[in-house]
Amino acid sequence: MKIRLPLVAAVLAIAVSACGGGQSPAKAPSAAPSAAPVAVDAADINPQPLDKLKDGGSFRMSIQQWITQYNSNQVDGQQGDGQAIVALVEPTLFSSDAKGVAHPNPDYLVSAEVTSTDPQVVTYTLNPKATWSDGKQLGAKDFEAQWKALNGKDKAYLIGSSAGYELIGKVEQGADATQVKVTFDQPFADWQSLFNPLFPAAAYDTPEKFNKSWRENVPITSSAWKIDSYDKTAQTITAVRDPKWWGTPAKLESIVFRAIDPATALDAYLNKEIDYVGASTTESYARLKDDPSTAIRVGARWDQVFVLLNGGRGPLADQKVRNAVEKAIDRQAIATVSLKDLPVDPKPIGNHFFMPNQEGYQDTSGEYGKLDVEGAKKLLTEAGWAEGNPRTKDGQPLKLSFVLSAEATQSSIDSATLIQQMLGQVGIQLTIDKVPGNDYFEKYVYRSNFDLVSFRNVDQIFLSQAYEQFQQPDGDNVYGNYGRVTSPELVDLLKKAQVTTDRAEAIKLYNQADALVWQLGHSIPFYQRPQLLAVRKGLANFGAGGLSSDDFNKVGWEK
Repeated sequence: MKIRLPLVAAVLAIAVSACGGGQSPAKAPSAAPSAAPVAVDAADINPQPLDKLKDGGSFRMSIQQWITQYNSNQVDGQQGDGQAIVALVEPTLFSSDAKGVAHPNPDYLVSAEVTSTDPQVVTYTLNPKATWSDGKQLGAKDFEAQWKALNGKDKAYLIGSSAGYELIGKVEQGADATQVKVTFDQPFADWQSLFNPLFPAAAYDTPEKFNKSWRENVPITSSAWKIDSYDKTAQTITAVRDPKWWGTPAKLESIVFRAIDPATALDAYLNKEIDYVGASTTESYARLKDDPSTAIRVGARWDQVFVLLNGGRGPLADQKVRNAVEKAIDRQAIATVSLKDLPVDPKPIGNHFFMPNQEGYQDTSGEYGKLDVEGAKKLLTEAGWAEGNPRTKDGQPLKLSFVLSAEATQSSIDSATLIQQMLGQVGIQLTIDKVPGNDYFEKYVYRSNFDLVSFRNVDQIFLSQAYEQFQQPDGDNVYGNYGRVTSPELVDLLKKAQVTTDRAEAIKLYNQADALVWQLGHSIPFYQRPQLLAVRKGLANFGAGGLSSDDFNKVGWEK
């Protein structure tokens, strides 16, 4: 069983120098000597054959908060840690290799292939041994229920995205109970991203089940792993080996997910309370690189650090104000400060869809990705905000809030303060509002209850995965577009791109769309976060996997 880690990950934690008061922009320190970009297929997981590993033992991982919604297709289920836990215990039909290429997972699929191109038909042949924890065999009913829930036709299903599913015309059983045929009304290039993970129809086939039966628990599983306990007092979720598993047994006996304040996760690792921690900040890397019990593992993950702008309320509803914010922020300074003393090249990223080391990457940011303080001031004046500190309009100050988790690291606080100073230079007063960590996503990010907010997008292997971030909100359902910034032209471009099976043409369309994303002032990418992990020595088949999927059935401790 292999896991692709989740699309939306935890609150951004970047290391910056502590910023003082006043309105002068913080100066970026000199960068460390530049390093070449990490190769697109870079990975370091300490690969070991299973016979070299102990049978048993536990692997302890930290998560940022208690999980309240485990349905990763539900609008409130986009938090990365919850998605990773679900991917551990539900059928992952495809896994990706070091180059990000998807392959069928033989534990669940005998085969999956396009068997017709006009119309496009994908035929899945399921492993006949694959069953749900309630004893039912995986089959067409599960595919059909997931399609009907996610195609966007029934608004009672509060979905995170309809990408791909809205293009399907029908789902039906094939030659026998192990075969499923999915027929598309329009071609879909990223069809391998669908039904991955697959969810059980028994807990998915009504809006009530879809929206509520996955709250704070996983009702049905199908994996080498099952959830043994949810201990809200101890803030731990424990997965154990499922004796009903039909494949090669996992080496570990248990995996423990523990909600830990991100500010204390590094100390928890050094105190040997957890078995790995990120080393992607200047602070953490300095403290971890010489620890005798630690191996630093480096890979090239799809991992984008960015700030999201909320165009659904207040001053940022005006595109000119959003564009002014883009121009006021010195992305190079943030990248230089954040990546100082790390073995990477501190360059800002100029694309929302591609990483700099991926085929198709172009810097499409244009004027909106460059620091232009005078240009920002000009836009604010054109938008009716009179000069001042802060600027005013109709007697009201130009005031925005940056929502930050109360459990954010000091580095995150320093980063927000740096942005606060940059915006102050153009007359925007930015307050930093800390909110409870367990409420951060559910009550603020998911509810569009912010002006600026920062987190990471990760593992966006399939280009169509980004669609939800730019979908047109439908009433209270914003899909993954928490800032409510989009346009009909952008939506049309993305829909056209995802039905384009010619890779070169699709890349061209996504880059056209990206230029429009910058113009709309949707969000501001900063840099590709380096995949630097501190892993306890002796842990095998885990670490910096780059674009490849983690396989927790092979993770274990060396003998």
